[in-house]
Amino acid sequence: MHVRTPRSLASFFAPACAAFLLLASLLPPAAAQTPEARIEALIARMTVQEKAGQLSLYGPADIETPNNPQAGWRNAQQETADVRAGRLTGLFNNAGLEGKRRLQQIAVNESRLGIPLIFGADVIHGFRTMFPMPLAEASSWEPALAERTTRAAAVEATADGFRWTFAPMVDIARDARWGRGLEGVGEDVYLARQFAAARVRGFQGPDLSRADAMLATPKHFAAYGAAEGGLDYNVSDISERTLREVYLPPFRAALDAGALSVMSAFNEIGGVPSTANPALLTGVLRDEWKFKGFVVSDYTADEELVEHGYAANPREAAKQAFMAGTDVSMQSGLYMRYLPDLVASGEVPMARLDEAVRRVLYVKQRLGLFDDPMRGLDGPPAAQRVENPEFIALAREDARRSIVMLKNDRMLLPLPKAGTKIALVGPFAEGTIDLMGAWSLFPGQSAPVGIDQGLRAALGPGSSVNVVRGSGIESALPGGIDAAVAAAKDADVVLLAIGESQKMSGEARSRSDIGIPQAQQDLAEAVAATGKPVVVLLSNGRAMALKGAVRDARAILVTWFLGVQTGHAIADVLFGDFNPSGRLPVSFPQTAGQVPYYYGHKRTGRPTPANAPETAFKARFIDATNEALYPFGFGLGYSPVRYDSVELSSERMPLAGTLRVRATVTNTGQRDAEEVVQLYIAERAASVTRPVRELKGFRKLSIAPGASEQVEFTLTAEDLQFIGRDMKPVVEPGEFDLWVAPSAVGGIRRHFVLTRE
Repeated sequence: MHVRTPRSLASFFAPACAAFLLLASLLPPAAAQTPEARIEALIARMTVQEKAGQLSLYGPADIETPNNPQAGWRNAQQETADVRAGRLTGLFNNAGLEGKRRLQQIAVNESRLGIPLIFGADVIHGFRTMFPMPLAEASSWEPALAERTTRAAAVEATADGFRWTFAPMVDIARDARWGRGLEGVGEDVYLARQFAAARVRGFQGPDLSRADAMLATPKHFAAYGAAEGGLDYNVSDISERTLREVYLPPFRAALDAGALSVMSAFNEIGGVPSTANPALLTGVLRDEWKFKGFVVSDYTADEELVEHGYAANPREAAKQAFMAGTDVSMQSGLYMRYLPDLVASGEVPMARLDEAVRRVLYVKQRLGLFDDPMRGLDGPPAAQRVENPEFIALAREDARRSIVMLKNDRMLLPLPKAGTKIALVGPFAEGTIDLMGAWSLFPGQSAPVGIDQGLRAALGPGSSVNVVRGSGIESALPGGIDAAVAAAKDADVVLLAIGESQKMSGEARSRSDIGIPQAQQDLAEAVAATGKPVVVLLSNGRAMALKGAVRDARAILVTWFLGVQTGHAIADVLFGDFNPSGRLPVSFPQTAGQVPYYYGHKRTGRPTPANAPETAFKARFIDATNEALYPFGFGLGYSPVRYDSVELSSERMPLAGTLRVRATVTNTGQRDAEEVVQLYIAERAASVTRPVRELKGFRKLSIAPGASEQVEFTLTAEDLQFIGRDMKPVVEPGEFDLWVAPSAVGGIRRHFVLTRE
């Protein structure tokens, strides 16, 4: 649809300003003095239909939504009429400034009450400048880096009129088959809490009313990542203790950092779908945590209560979701359709309706939308803006810090830049959109720098790169393997760019087989048979089960989906311009049959002795050991480090006191090193069984060649807390083991006792 552009911004915004002056003149003088009074005055004047409209959110009209089914479809004429009649609170993923300007002008100038719209978006790993996927970024073990990238994403997205993001995803993911794990931080609660808080701070900035602030939405509340079988949207059948110890803490961290919206989850827990779960949405969020913001459903999740078998029909679904605590309905239109009648019949109290509206208006007020509804809508479209070189540099830094080196036999890496013949083989060898990862939705995004481009830009004299695809992602190519073998024989080293496509990880992308697709495995076996050294460059959105030539390669780099600077970042690491410092946020299992696999598992009454893995009648597989192929927290650099000593301030820690842990780490190599020093604990015996290890702290150290650095951690009773038998937090005196380690396996072990005094 063509919309005539006004001749000047002043002529465009004048009607909006006039509307707000008119609204202010209609309010009592006291109401204009405080935001709270303004909100109450609006609620008092609203019809039930207008209140339902403030609780209804939709995707853009006349546009296919690429990441969701086309539910609740509406045309542009209906969308305009709904805005004018106050029948919606906002829109999401409606790219482009022109349409947003037009709709906001109608909302503030032509609707009865002039309440501004809010525009939301799935800004998952960047807006125009695409950063690594969140799981990849978690490999940096640098929450401050995530805060910087989300700040950059917010700056770009708000300049296109978006003030609300459906991120960060803070779901714990312990089953690698689940495709949405790439949107989160992985398997560990402590690490997830740090990144959840950092990403909220980055999106929202120091003040939500600033023009470049985006409302953050931690999701999916709750336990969405615990889906049975790793199957997206499936049941999460977990205990309340597991819910409270594992899946809720990252949400609490995000809310403590200031998030004012939360998205409910698709899954059910204990027979109750999350979108209609009052124990979660009211009991935990409101009563326990005193959450002041609003809850938005996931895409049509309220309507899906019927398919769950929890609601008999859509009207009942609207009632169940709303009364449980879901304030805003996304896309289904159920609230607009049924809330007025539910209120009229007395099934939904007017007080509950007003409460939900109050929460939405409160957040809009905090965003400054009432004071300046056109904020962020007055610049050029994203596609016409010049790329920000600062953000491009940040994307490269983020990408290379996200790479994890799993293997480097006989120090094959780094490669020399000069005099090296490289065969770059695999379906991801040349520039491809797959390197970007899922949720790359918006216009103006640059194509990712291909691996081939990054290598060629970095190579010195006498070097060459021969690029051969060799195979497709999931199918063979005619003559592909023969061409790859010929290239390998003519090369000094083979870089094998293999893994998952963009569409193999993400929402609704569960995989029963988390291995390398067979066509690529065949390619790897053929190339390895040449005897040339092989470096695997693994593109992936999950932990994978590696086998054969891939597992046995001389070197393995996990490169995930790294975004727009992929090729340059990989070249930085391959040629030693950057010492790999990433560490795994997820455990890589030996086989898919081990999943769900995570380091912080419980003990059993029949553990397998470490020195007797073949012992019968123990908790073990008959065809594999219980260990990970590569454990959580693992990663190598180009300079080896040694853990020299761990000292405790005391072997006894009083309940009201602290315990200081000091460790010395030495760089024994010839290059600068970055080491992620990790602190784990385990209580030997408690009233509720405890995990074999739990991460309680980490520090990233920069260590010069030959130098030693000390790192200190402080433990308090809060760090030793768990959920007791009565479902309340408890700290129990007893004996603890403590490890300072480079991963969740090994390290230097110490022992201490927690005493009452």
